Amino acid sequence: MEALGYPHTVYTIPGVGIVKEGSVSHQDREKVKLLQRLRKLRGQLDAVERRLTSEEDCGDLLMLLAAVRGGVNGLMGEVLETHIRFHLADEAKEQIAPELAEDLIDLVRAYLK
Repeated sequence: MEALGYPHTVYTIPGVGIVKEGSVSHQDREKVKLLQRLRKLRGQLDAVERRLTSEEDCGDLLMLLAAVRGGVNGLMGEVLETHIRFHLADEAKEQIAPELAEDLIDLVRAYLK
């Protein structure tokens, strides 16, 4: 039996289960990262809802809302970057130059900040 070197990476993929790093495609890893971001956002939105119903200080609510906005912008940036890399640059029928793809990603990230 082959011993696994530590640290090794495993992923939990909905509908698939827990898998080792070598057996996961790049797209599946990206999907896992996006789902983790989404779950974090869901938790932040739940905190906003709790804060609204508790009628506490609105300063804390504004901080929570800023965190949610940052999280949404981060998720949007990741989705756009993945789209650019895998649908316009690497695996697309009509590819754009890698330098142009990187410039576009930088532009999108700067806009979302």
